[in-house]
Amino acid sequence: QVQLVESGGGLVQAGGSLRLSCAASGITFSMRPMGWYRPAPGKPRELVAGISSGGSFNYAASVKDRFTISRDNAKNTMYLQMNSLKPEDTAVYYCRVVDGGILYWGQGTQVTVSS
Repeated sequence: QVQLVESGGGLVQAGGSLRLSCAASGITFSMRPMGWYRPAPGKPRELVAGISSGGSFNYAASVKDRFTISRDNAKNTMYLQMNSLKPEDTAVYYCRVVDGGILYWGQGTQVTVSS
């Protein structure tokens, strides 16, 4: 059974930092590309940052140079380091993986940035 469990969200002032974690089980973690998503106007969820099995990554323009995605295959965990947070980063952040052609989401972790 595939499980994705996010943690690390919270309330932070603008300019602050948070680190999100996504612990995965039930998949061959090291072989799967993964990503962080959040809701966006007009879309259910948009990609914030993605990381391949080989460690290459891509970012939404709105977070580039502020957020850093990484993974620790030994711990089956993906991370999102968020710096210089802005009020518009406020959202529920979800991790996602595709395994065996099936899309899996975590339950989400709330990030709230106060101005």
